[in-house]
Order: sequence, then structure tokens, then C-alpha cells
Amino acid sequence: MSETHSPYIVVVGVDFSTTGNAALDRAFALTSDQPKGELHVIHVARGYGPMVHLEADGEIETLSMEEASQKLRAHVEERLEAFLKSREGAGLPVFERAVTHLRLDAPAEETAQLAADLDAELVVVGTHGRRGIRRLLLGSVAEGVVRLAPCPVLVVRPKHQGAVPEIEPPCPDCAEARRTSGGQELWCAEHQVRHGRRHTYHYLDRNSRPAPSMNQPQTK
Repeated sequence: MSETHSPYIVVVGVDFSTTGNAALDRAFALTSDQPKGELHVIHVARGYGPMVHLEADGEIETLSMEEASQKLRAHVEERLEAFLKSREGAGLPVFERAVTHLRLDAPAEETAQLAADLDAELVVVGTHGRRGIRRLLLGSVAEGVVRLAPCPVLVVRPKHQGAVPEIEPPCPDCAEARRTSGGQELWCAEHQVRHGRRHTYHYLDRNSRPAPSMNQPQTK
């Protein structure tokens, strides 16, 4: 008797934005890494009587549910075609099935509910990573999904968007120290002194030999 396995279900929320596309592309890859990967793409639109408001490319369209659903499907198919070409060229596997879902009401709640309905293993959402009033408008969906989802949530943010004021950007001198030392030095001299005793780290030796302790020097 052959052994059967349940599909590895990933739910990804999209909104036709650059950040949403980044989340969708990441979900394509994550689902493809699973033997029986199954991807469910959801967009939550605003209802307007029998019609829906669909925001795409900076414009709001008023469409029927079927028209909006077809637009979502076409968008995902376009992104999927580019992904498939990249995987075929590298000889990499591709997930088995994709399904698009158009729902109405609150984006965070509906995305989390779909994940619960399907007993998903993972939810992927994008965030613009902004703060203040703009964060409330653009980041609350990701925050809501993290709070409500019944499974792990991966939040995708553009890597080189820039750090928030409280977080320093990457230090080029630290990057150079890591490169020239082959990873044995993680920080430049200035950051080693700045960290002081606040940071201690160890390398894990994969050959089971004792790994050296890499303690930061004390601040004078």
C-alpha cells in the first residue's frame, strides 16, 4: 500500500503592488520547495453594492466579482509564467497546484480565515515597512495577519528599502571585515568597541570540534 502525504499548503496575500508581487514570488519559491506544495493566492477587495473596488497600478476599478476574479487570475498567471521560466532554466522543481481566491471585507481577517479554512502550513504577506500614519494604512494588514493566522506567517519586505530611524543601515566597513576575514570577524573595529559587553557570539563547528568563543572587547 503506497504512503500518501497531505499537501503542503501556502496562502499568500496579494494587492497588485510591488510589495505584493515580492510576496507572491517568494510564495512561489517556498511552495515549490515542498514535495506536494499547493499555493493559494488571495486578494481581498472592497465591496460596493453588487460590485467591488479593485485597486491596481495606482488606479481603482469598479468591477463585478467575476471580472475582478479574472483580473486576479491573469495577474497571478503572468507572474507564474516568469517564475516557471526561471525554474526550468535552472532545473528546479515547481509546486503542483495554484488556486486564486477573491474575497470581500477585511484583508487581514479574510487572509487568516482562508489559512484556517485550508489548514495551511504557512501564510506569506508583504509589508511596506512604513511607520506612523502610513504604517497604520499600509502595514496593518500584515500585522493583523500575524496576530490572527493559525499558522506561521512570513512577512516579506523589500530588502534595500532603507532602515527605519531606530535601526542603523548596514555598515560597509563591517561588510568588508566579514569579506576579508572569511566571516571570522563580523564587525569593524568601531562596532566591536560600540557593542562592548552587550554581544557575545560563538561559531558552531559542524565537525563537532570545540568552537572558539567570539567575545566582543569591553568598552573602555
